[in-house]
Amino acid sequence: MSGCPALRATLVAESTYSCAVASGLRKALTDIRPLQASADYRRLWIGNTVGQLGQQMTVVTIAIQVYALTHSTFSVGLVGLFGLVPLIVFGLYGGAFADAFDRRKLALVASLGLWSLSLVLVAQAALDLRSVAVLYAVVAVQSACYAINNPTRSAIIPRLIPADLLPAANALNMASFNVGFTVGPLLGALAIGAWGYTAAYGIDAITFTAALYALFRLPPIPPEPLDGQQLTRPGLRSVIEGFGFLRRAPNLRMTFVLDLLAMVLAQPRALFPAVAGGFFGGGVKTVGLLQAAPAIGSLLAFAFSGWVGKVRRHGVAIAVSVVVYAASVLAFGFTRALWLGVFFLAMSGAADMISSAYRSTMLQVAAPDNLRGRLQGVFTVVVAGGPRMGDFVAGSTAALTTPTIALAAGGLICMLGVMVTCARERQFLAYDARQPTP
Repeated sequence: MSGCPALRATLVAESTYSCAVASGLRKALTDIRPLQASADYRRLWIGNTVGQLGQQMTVVTIAIQVYALTHSTFSVGLVGLFGLVPLIVFGLYGGAFADAFDRRKLALVASLGLWSLSLVLVAQAALDLRSVAVLYAVVAVQSACYAINNPTRSAIIPRLIPADLLPAANALNMASFNVGFTVGPLLGALAIGAWGYTAAYGIDAITFTAALYALFRLPPIPPEPLDGQQLTRPGLRSVIEGFGFLRRAPNLRMTFVLDLLAMVLAQPRALFPAVAGGFFGGGVKTVGLLQAAPAIGSLLAFAFSGWVGKVRRHGVAIAVSVVVYAASVLAFGFTRALWLGVFFLAMSGAADMISSAYRSTMLQVAAPDNLRGRLQGVFTVVVAGGPRMGDFVAGSTAALTTPTIALAAGGLICMLGVMVTCARERQFLAYDARQPTP
């Protein structure tokens, strides 16, 4: 019996240690408090996640159908061009509309447009129209609707949850996108193989109803003008006002600059077909693995993103994330082992997820509500347009030199760019989430 106190003490110590380990693990894992704090946000996130799967299925299905009709990679490339121009134009004006009208109604109208276009795709496949022009037209109008819908939805989120939960919410949003980006194309290809184009488009139309339902359940969300100000009318003047504010907002401006440095200078995806064979001796499957690696890294970072909401120096976090992203791309350029190449690309995806979470949070918190839609529109244009410009830069550089030089030079110049811009805008590194200043 004399050993019982010692045994009890040992058991208590082991129990305390186990609780501490479990507590630490919970803090490191994904922060799901935004989903618990707001039923509206929870429905919106679930709806977006389900809808994103279907939308990404449609993206790959359109590309496959265009190639099947034309047997031309140039024709497939035109799909991106038909989507880019409306995205830029309507991204800017869509944000202006989000600052002038009830955001719930505007997002519903844009989403109904996207849903209707999904039905058009179903109809053209079922009728076997075999018209590339119809597909191009649908892509262009889809891009316009998306450019209105996306900044409007982003401007809604800060009205649904407290400011201190926004970093975690943006990490959840990035995970939602990456799940769709990773799984959606795979499901689309499987659906085409099993049931054909009509079924693949039909799945998108069905899944998108989840996003519509989430918007329908939201309360009215009119923009909130500053004291003594009236809501601005949407138009060119309204768009210019948004850029004028951005010119006077060095911290928010820096978030765009750093993202452009990463996406334009160190975007590796255009080189994947070349390096799959040149670096690793692989083929189509290797290209697919390289394409998926950044999204996988982003999802892994999300799984252990519980610490994201505890960081207050968002400027420092963004700068460090972009440097890690660029360094990963640089290292990938010298890698000749496939597993190591996938690791570096996954690292780049993880760093990009963290950077995006903080950039979105700064934009949502530091920008006044009556300008939030317009700035989200600029954000949409930068996020969508930057990688496309990066594809051109990487492809051109590799054509003039080699893929290794293109990757290494892009990563190195990006890192130098971050250091130079942060040295010139030192207040960005001092940004504190507890006292957000644009």
